Amino acid sequence: MTANTTNEMNETDETDPTGEDGKRTAPKATRAKRATRAKKAAGRAGAAGVAAAPFRRVVDSREERSFLVRAGTGTGARVRLSGYDLLTGPWYTPMTFFYRNTLDGAELRASLARTLRRYPPLAGRLTRDRDGGLSVLCNDAGVRFTEAVSPEPMREYGPDLRAEPVIGPLLREVSAFRVVDRDTPLLKIRLTRMRGGGSILGVTINHSLADGGNTLAFLESWSREHHGLAAAEPSHDRDVLDALGRESPDPATVASRAFVGVSRLRLLTTNLKVGLHKLATVATRFEAAELAAMKEAARRQLTGEGSWVSTNDVLTAHIWQVLGELRGRDDEAAEWLGMIVGAQSRLGDALPAGYWGNCVSNSWTTTSAGALRERPLGRVAQDVRACLDANTAEKIRDEIAFLNSYRRAGVSRHVMSVRAPDVFETALSVNNWSQFPLYRIDLGGGKPFWYEFPDLPVPTVHIAPTPAEDGGRDVYLCLAQEHAAVVRERAWLERLHVHGRIAGDGVPEGK
Repeated sequence: MTANTTNEMNETDETDPTGEDGKRTAPKATRAKRATRAKKAAGRAGAAGVAAAPFRRVVDSREERSFLVRAGTGTGARVRLSGYDLLTGPWYTPMTFFYRNTLDGAELRASLARTLRRYPPLAGRLTRDRDGGLSVLCNDAGVRFTEAVSPEPMREYGPDLRAEPVIGPLLREVSAFRVVDRDTPLLKIRLTRMRGGGSILGVTINHSLADGGNTLAFLESWSREHHGLAAAEPSHDRDVLDALGRESPDPATVASRAFVGVSRLRLLTTNLKVGLHKLATVATRFEAAELAAMKEAARRQLTGEGSWVSTNDVLTAHIWQVLGELRGRDDEAAEWLGMIVGAQSRLGDALPAGYWGNCVSNSWTTTSAGALRERPLGRVAQDVRACLDANTAEKIRDEIAFLNSYRRAGVSRHVMSVRAPDVFETALSVNNWSQFPLYRIDLGGGKPFWYEFPDLPVPTVHIAPTPAEDGGRDVYLCLAQEHAAVVRERAWLERLHVHGRIAGDGVPEGK
């Protein structure tokens, strides 16, 4: 069966009118507005003491054409989303992949259509349940696929030249308030061909369908389909996950829940608080040799049973300590570290191996600011390991039961992270993607040379593999603007890379 594609006629961007031939050309006024916004953004970054260039660069795409891609087999099945799915709300998660070679849009649409047969929710539409929950109607309404041409050449993106600012113009995210019970695609693909060769592939997926790991599983499946390779069948049955819910009789397990129900007022206050904070992201690379030296230093501080820690444990502990020093809070002040963890691995065989949907929890550990600064790196790494190990199957089952109870009561929207109210003052969240196949998504043009994502709305450490997948890590520090400015100073770069060599300009050698 070939790709079922048609020119898209609805959900067009107001700033880019679509002509009868399917082509879109941004009006001159629109391009002028974008340039003005880019200049203002660069000015704000400079005023905050952060180098403007890595944060604000715009890729202009002047000619576009959109299609709807369908699998050709709409079952009409209704998939009721789980409590974990509902935590995110109908917001979208963008990912962007940069390729040296030019990708073929027609071939991509054909392989995408075939892949959608295994992922019918992605071609469906979100609809509200009677109890306030959400379901996906698998009606094969289609995925939006946009092809664009940019007059600009491909740049050498990497940790020293972040691509984040181009993501907005390249992806054109839709509002989360225009998704439920509307004919709004849940997956959008945007392919931009650059002058002189190279392509940028933007993937925007509705977060209520899948977490990061499962989004990458879909992209891997698409890659395999594109090359004519066999791919595993995913399971979209949320009832299997819901059935695992079981409230724990252990008070300590109940107290460790990652989520809490709140009043409408507290929810509104917390959301407003998030919007008031200005953040910036600093990207830096930890080479494999540097990480090995860091881990060895931590290992020498530990002996006996329970002394094993992973490279990621040590890296997380090191970053937590450095940022704690940078914030310089009072010795008695609480410092919280949150670890985002995949719950599926904790449940083992209780879930199908190919379960596809949100299945992510988190856990928190805390210490005083003074203790965080003074404790040996190895001991802090042990705390990180214990925090991860606390995500037992019993804890996950208890959380599933808790989330199910709120969904049955029709108040799922009143659930949020236990640390959400104070995340800007006392907490830091870590999202570790270092084992994800970010640089194996080959869609006919070889592997990407860079991957990028937008700045996050709360202070977060995002850990990713390097393009070479050589054991190094690319780390994105999403911090308050004033802290992001400080961490770029030579003294703090030296502290951050104390286990590696520093070049004369304050940037780790090898960059």
